[in-house]
Amino acid sequence: MVAGQMTTITAAVLARSGDQPRPYAESRPLTLATLTLDPPRPGELLIRIDAAGLCHSDLSVVNGDRPRPMPMAIGHEATGIVAALGSADDTGFAVGDRVVLAFLPSCGECVRCRSGEAYMCAVGAAANGEGRLLQGGCRLHDADGGDVRHHLGVSAFATHAVVDRRSAVKVDRDLPPEIAALFGCAVLTGVGAVMNSAAVRPGESVIVYGLGGVGLSALLGARASGAAPILAIDPFADKRAIAQDLGAVAVGPEDAAEAIARLFSEGGADVVVETVGKAAVLRDAYRAARRGGRIVTVGLPNPAEPLDIPAVSLVAEGKTLIGSYMGSSIPARDIPRYIALWKAGRLPVERLLSSVHPLADINSLLDALADGRAIRQIVTP
Repeated sequence: MVAGQMTTITAAVLARSGDQPRPYAESRPLTLATLTLDPPRPGELLIRIDAAGLCHSDLSVVNGDRPRPMPMAIGHEATGIVAALGSADDTGFAVGDRVVLAFLPSCGECVRCRSGEAYMCAVGAAANGEGRLLQGGCRLHDADGGDVRHHLGVSAFATHAVVDRRSAVKVDRDLPPEIAALFGCAVLTGVGAVMNSAAVRPGESVIVYGLGGVGLSALLGARASGAAPILAIDPFADKRAIAQDLGAVAVGPEDAAEAIARLFSEGGADVVVETVGKAAVLRDAYRAARRGGRIVTVGLPNPAEPLDIPAVSLVAEGKTLIGSYMGSSIPARDIPRYIALWKAGRLPVERLLSSVHPLADINSLLDALADGRAIRQIVTP
C-alpha cells in the first residue's frame, strides 16, 4: 500500500525540558496528545509501532541534559510493522514487514558514509539535532497545525511514526516485539561498543561501568566475544545479580578499586567500557585501564561536564580513549548479526527486559529509570 492520507495518532509529547520537578508521575512532563501525521514521502515509511524501549537518552531530553527543540514527540528505540510506503517504486520493504528502527539515519553520500563510518554521518546528525527527518521538515503536527519535532528520526512513543527508510532494518516477522525493540539502541550501542569500537578479542579482560540497558548489552557483547575476566560495576544490587548470572564479577563502586587490584594483574583491564554518562565515572574508567588499554565511552554526559584526566597519561601510559556513538554500528549490517547471536543463545538480550507497560504509564516509567530501578522498560501503544 502506498500512503496518501494523513493519519491521526497518539504520541507522548514533551512541550519543554529541564524544568519539571520529580516525581515525573506527578509533574507529568510527557503528555499523550492526539497529533496528525503526514503521509510518508518517497523514501519514507509509515510504521505501526508495536513496542518501544525507554532509554536514558529519552530521560536526558526530559531533564534537559540533551537540549532539543520543542515541542518534541520522543522515543527512539522501537520496532513496528510497515503500514505504508512513500512511493510505489520503493524497493526493499513491503507492507507487513517487521522492522527495527535505528536512531541515526545515514545519508549514504557524505565522506563518513562513503568511508564506512555511517554512524558518524553529519547529515543525519544535523537532522536529529534539529528534530526533523532526513529529507527535511516535520511530519507531525498538533491540533493547531504547528510542527511537533521528531526525536532522533523516530518518535517511537506513539501509535505510528513516519521514518526515513534508512532508519529501518527489516527483521524476521516472528521476532517478539518486546525483544526486537531492544536491538534498536541498547543492543546496537552496547554490543557494538565492545565488538566494533573496542574490537575485544578472546581472552582480553573487560570492565563495564554501569549496568543499564547499554551496560548490560556491553557485558553480553564481552561475553560473546570470549572476554575474561569481566568486571561489572554498578550501585544497584539487583543489576549486579544479573551481571553475576551472566558470568561477570559484579561489585558496587565502593568496592571497585579492590576488585580491580584483585582481578587484573597489570593493574587494570585491557578494555574498559563506560556507559553511565557522567564525566566523573569516565575519569574512573580511564584510570581502570591498564597501560596500553582501551577505554570506550558510550554515555552522554551533560555538555557542560568537563573531563579531568592527566594529559600526559595518553602518551606515557599509551592509553586509547574511544568515543563510541551507536556502538560504531552499521544498523543494516549489525542488527541482523546481533539477532543471529541471540537466536544462537550467545546474546541473551531478554535479560535486559525489566517490564512491559502501556504508553499511558510513560511518566512513572521515567521515575523508575531516573532512580536506577529499571534496565529496559518497554511501552506498547
